[in-house]
Amino acid sequence: MTLLRSSPLFFLALVVCLTPWISSPIALILGFLLTTFSLVPRGLPLAKFTKTLLAYSIVGLGFGIHLDQAIQATSHGIGIIVATIFGTLIVGWFLAKRMGVEKQTGYLIASGTAICGGSAIAAVAPAINADDEKIGIALATVFVLNSVALFVFPVIGHALQLDQHTFGTWAAIAIHDTSSVVGAASAYGEEALTTATTLKLARALWIVPVAFISALIFSSKQKKITIPYFIVFYCAAILVSDYFPQFDVAYQSIFALSKQLLVVCLFLIGCSISVDKLKQAGSKPMIFGVTLWLLISTISLGWLMTGFA
Repeated sequence: MTLLRSSPLFFLALVVCLTPWISSPIALILGFLLTTFSLVPRGLPLAKFTKTLLAYSIVGLGFGIHLDQAIQATSHGIGIIVATIFGTLIVGWFLAKRMGVEKQTGYLIASGTAICGGSAIAAVAPAINADDEKIGIALATVFVLNSVALFVFPVIGHALQLDQHTFGTWAAIAIHDTSSVVGAASAYGEEALTTATTLKLARALWIVPVAFISALIFSSKQKKITIPYFIVFYCAAILVSDYFPQFDVAYQSIFALSKQLLVVCLFLIGCSISVDKLKQAGSKPMIFGVTLWLLISTISLGWLMTGFA
């Protein structure tokens, strides 16, 4: 009750984001504006809430994806997934060195760009023994680029007249965080959402081997590595909906609710992006992040449009 009295606008906005009238981009802007005007309650563990809610939302999306579609989408894009992950990490390593970006900070940004944004950074950071400041700079950089991608990607997709499957594949490869991938793909169409969600989660599975390889590269003491267990439950949801199709009405309701919860996730992420964090990111890591992001975005889009994927 104390929190509710101190920031009623925050909780009102949170409730409004559960309605179908608020889209993902609007939710993100709304959260950022509340933070900018200090209307977000202090002491709220926003990162923890967002991570948990995102996990539940992704699992719920599994009930709306048919197994044969998931297999087709994953097998069709597995080549470009592997190529872009390791290509981004390798290019990022040399580009960071060339641009004079601190080694661990550059590697964290490259990992977030290569796999799945904040989740990858959170998993790789303990493996390379990165401190909070470097993690914060990497996360701030990724959050900014995620915000841009959420708006820019659908516009580019429509301008280039990309089909649903191509856009979904491109979004899964070139947008960092799962929430922004789903937000952009959801705005583009249902098929794009299905393709993007499936490929992004298949991509997220590479967090585990990349984190272990990272620990070896940096010769740090291996610590407990965060594994995205929600991927397992996501796959289980797909199997359940496939083997028990008689409950399809319930599955579609869960799927619809999960999509709306993702809008709430974008709102909470917006609440985590402050002007201070933007300043903290600095120019050099941001320029590095943008450069690497543009490279993977243009190369992967060109690959998809030429039909090699």
